[in-house]
Amino acid sequence: MTATATPTGDLCSMPALLRRNARAFADRPAYREKEYGIWQSWTWSEALREIEWLAFGFLALGMARGDHVAIIGRNRPDHYWAMVAAQMCGAIPVPLYQDAVAEEMAYVLGHCGARFVVCGDQEQVDKVIDIQDQLHQIDHVLYHDKRGMRKYDHEHLNWLHDIREEGRASHYRHEHELALREAELDYDSTCVMLYTSGTTGKPKGVVLSNRNIIETAKNSSEFDRLGPREEILAYLPMAWVGDFIFSMGQALWNGFCVNCPESADTMMSDLKEIAPTYYFAPPRVFESQLTSVMIRMEDAGTVKRWLFRHFMDLARRVGPAILDGRKVGLVDRLRYAMGEIAIYGPLKNTLGFSRVRVGYTAGEAIGPEIFDFYRSLGINLKQLYGQTEASVFIAQQPDHEVRADTVGVTSPGVEIRIGDSGEIFYRSPGTFVEYYKNPESTASTKDEAGWVATGDAGFFEEDTGHLRIIDRAKDVGKMADGHMFAPKYVENKLKFYPDILEAVVFGNGRETCTAFINIDLTAVGNWAERNNIAYASYQELAGHPRVLETIKAHVEEVNRSVAQDDMLSACQIHRFLVLHKELDADDGEMTRTRKVRRGIIAEKYADLIEALYDGSDSVQTETEVTYEDGRKGRIRATLKLVDAATVTPRHHEVAAA
Repeated sequence: MTATATPTGDLCSMPALLRRNARAFADRPAYREKEYGIWQSWTWSEALREIEWLAFGFLALGMARGDHVAIIGRNRPDHYWAMVAAQMCGAIPVPLYQDAVAEEMAYVLGHCGARFVVCGDQEQVDKVIDIQDQLHQIDHVLYHDKRGMRKYDHEHLNWLHDIREEGRASHYRHEHELALREAELDYDSTCVMLYTSGTTGKPKGVVLSNRNIIETAKNSSEFDRLGPREEILAYLPMAWVGDFIFSMGQALWNGFCVNCPESADTMMSDLKEIAPTYYFAPPRVFESQLTSVMIRMEDAGTVKRWLFRHFMDLARRVGPAILDGRKVGLVDRLRYAMGEIAIYGPLKNTLGFSRVRVGYTAGEAIGPEIFDFYRSLGINLKQLYGQTEASVFIAQQPDHEVRADTVGVTSPGVEIRIGDSGEIFYRSPGTFVEYYKNPESTASTKDEAGWVATGDAGFFEEDTGHLRIIDRAKDVGKMADGHMFAPKYVENKLKFYPDILEAVVFGNGRETCTAFINIDLTAVGNWAERNNIAYASYQELAGHPRVLETIKAHVEEVNRSVAQDDMLSACQIHRFLVLHKELDADDGEMTRTRKVRRGIIAEKYADLIEALYDGSDSVQTETEVTYEDGRKGRIRATLKLVDAATVTPRHHEVAAA
């Protein structure tokens, strides 16, 4: 059975879709979770039963219509079930980032006024308890994992299993009320509230309706011909709109199986075991996977390294063309087939991508070199452009029209226009209802006609109709000589190298561009071990002369690449430094989705930026850091500033001639 047309009548909510799946796909797997090394599985009919019992338990606790129910923890069936159970009760699920510090959590819980908090484990419970004196509205804290919880005060603290069992035992008392509340749900009922990452300020609560999620799930599923036999791995933060649309919206619309890994540490092995057919990851995940591949290749024997480089050179040349069905010579096809046996197939199997039919990356731009690497292996990796406020999808790449420099065509049901300033605007069935308790921001973002300002700058290619994103509109500027400044373009090229974890480029209003670099401790540490280079800390390794020379070579190679782009050739990096610490969300330097907070970094490291431009050879600095246990500390360092060679752009050479 395939999904029906636009939902009407009884298919206008997540619980309604769940009930349809329990009828249509009763014995097909709906959820899997790996626990203690063993995959547990629930069919759609079993999932409905578990969710109903949980909803009965919520009613027994006094959950009211319109209550906000916070969900904090890693991806696991119980947490997805809690969201649907809350919706059945007429309540609104609000997933939070599990790595959020107590202060961030306090803001979101206080802002939405959550009465119920569902926690994954003791760590999350402890954070809620620490801030409860600030949040007097919390009535019940529920937890999934009971380890370490025995000696806690359980007056307002309950094991989720007990709540479900209570609902199971008392279902006769609550069946009528639950049916009544479910019947009240319609297309305009709130489906979920998701908080933005807060790149420039406090996070905003994005209210998304059933219409937003279901219409977007339907349209995007038809675009990629998704069906009930897809397999996905649910490992991205549940608070992120990407996970909600894939693991809730599309999963319930299509009736496919959601697989939850055992832990973050086992994610890669779990990915390999599941071998999903439909996969989504932000660029950072693909960058990390590529880094691990390159590290393993450096440790491999001479013959294996030669084979890898030989066949990867071939793959980069013909792999994307074969994937897109373009004409490729017979000899190259035969050589590529040999590469599939020797290199590409085993590598895809190791990465867990052996069955991927559709793969997406989004959240921020991916480096073209990284993107091309995966497509050269025959993996149908595509880009999409989206936002929380759009229920994800604004533009996406059709099969056989995939390029690294665009985000594809307008998604089904979406309209896009480009403003006079180059800013992108859209409207669609997925357009959010409002920012919760923030009418001013709602009005400034969405006009009366439903057009939403994305804050991104871009343009449509006239010949292809594909959308190209330049950068965040607020980040795009001009150099002192009037040339365009687009930092993300250069940063993504830098992050292609396994040695480079993060980069922040400066240059708006300046004569030249400079950069901060974060090394990847795993990759560079592996290199140091192979070369018998001792180091005691990240700071010591980051400042090692040979590391600086390697990073300099990467920067200069990026400069040569940037020089080929007539529009952005002025963004070559003239000087850089390798930071003495990793940029960290706990220190406010990045969001929980690993987006750089440029304003905070520019203010916090103003002395380092100034040193990059005043000609200094080195600079002493002292920085406050947050340790894993929440304690604050300070680290001091002397950083070396490195000059990098630049290249005269082609159009300058022509003009001079």
